[in-house]
Amino acid sequence: MPAILDFDIVIVGAGISGINAAYRIQTQGPPNLKYVILEGRDAMGGTWDLFRYPGIRSDSDIFTFGLPWSPWRTTDTMATGNQIKDYLARSTQSAGIDQHIRYRHKVETADWHSREQSWVFQVNVAGQEKPVTYRSRFALLGTGYYDYEMPLQTVIPGIENFEGKVIHPQFWPEDYDYTGKDVVIIGSGATAVTILPSITDKAKRATMLQRSPGYIFSLPSSSFLTRLLFSILPAIIAHRLNRLLWLSNGYLSTLFCRTFPELAKKYIKSATIRQLPPHIKWDPNFKPRYNPWEQRFCACMNGDFFAALRSGKANVVTDKIKTVTQNSIELESGAALHPDVIVTATGLKLKFGGGIQFSVDGKPFTISDRFAWKATMLEDVPNLLFMTGYEDASWTLGVDVSAHLFIRLLRLMEQKNAKVIVPKTSKTMEEKPMFRLSSTYIATAGRVFPKGGTEQWSPKANYFSDMAGAKWGNITQDLCFM
Repeated sequence: MPAILDFDIVIVGAGISGINAAYRIQTQGPPNLKYVILEGRDAMGGTWDLFRYPGIRSDSDIFTFGLPWSPWRTTDTMATGNQIKDYLARSTQSAGIDQHIRYRHKVETADWHSREQSWVFQVNVAGQEKPVTYRSRFALLGTGYYDYEMPLQTVIPGIENFEGKVIHPQFWPEDYDYTGKDVVIIGSGATAVTILPSITDKAKRATMLQRSPGYIFSLPSSSFLTRLLFSILPAIIAHRLNRLLWLSNGYLSTLFCRTFPELAKKYIKSATIRQLPPHIKWDPNFKPRYNPWEQRFCACMNGDFFAALRSGKANVVTDKIKTVTQNSIELESGAALHPDVIVTATGLKLKFGGGIQFSVDGKPFTISDRFAWKATMLEDVPNLLFMTGYEDASWTLGVDVSAHLFIRLLRLMEQKNAKVIVPKTSKTMEEKPMFRLSSTYIATAGRVFPKGGTEQWSPKANYFSDMAGAKWGNITQDLCFM
């Protein structure tokens, strides 16, 4: 029988969620907890190790996206993918977390054994023929929300006929040279908005082809107030005040958009028109069919997206694809585009738990059939916690709420001398989606993620109320301690 590797906590995923959870465990959890981070890839970073497309960067400000315990050292508002990856590496090394990560360890199955009160994981390790068995009291999922191996499959009529290069941003070819090429980017989300200005220096022309537009807003590369704080205050104090500033700004701007959508639309329209060249019209290219924050905003650094349009080397086309031929994209309006390269920036395919096959005492269960207790634990599933962020704010804020909740649960279990916690619904509830936005790829969440409900089963709402609930709210209602 193969050896079983025992831990108190198995964290799945060495992205920002798993790294942050590890820090909370080793600094705020009960003493002497033994944990390990299992990462299927050969490097940490998650999203920031996977995506390599031109211009990749955070689409949230780095001050709230960064780890709260590891200050971001510059005044830049947004960070590139490489900057974030280097930052995570420095943060894990300084906290000693890197010593707990085991790379190229892909968790395939996780089965809760009631008799032993533990999770048993079957893990494929690169270079080994047979799976390795891990066992732990708790399973903590820092696996993000999308499929790393398969992008969202959008039907593009005739795309198989195209004789040029077709690239999905999730799998951008290393060192691909697009110099002198005519590039069409299909999509209107953050990825498309980021790629377009990043390739105009070399590409002959870049066109963003969208079925319908989204909201695009410019963020300064560095704000005056941020620079002022860091120039007059000690770094640690400046970091905390600046983080609070950006937290408040994000919350208030989102609240304003949702409370006064018509006023918000007028303001965004005015700001957009001021940055557009005369030949590109606001309607239909920048007039969304939905209200602000019904889908995620796209941020562009220093208005680089609009600067690319004004340069004459980039364009936006709002139309539907009739078909793709060997050398063109035929549009329903009768117009045609003639790209050398097509980039399909059409979204992400959602996935829960990295695709792990979960079971309880050998019996599989369907994730989407279960309610989520405090958006962190699954109904009737013992000692399993998952971390999700916000779709309308920095992802890190939400996963830190879950990490604080986990630490508090560990402390309470210690007081009660409990080994197992299981969420159980006490009444019939109205079902609510885990995510509120209406983006195409998020619309499938109900088939992949657990259900939200009411009271303790409500989805995450906003950082301030959720963190208060994690630290000081009721965490015993609908939770069984055994």
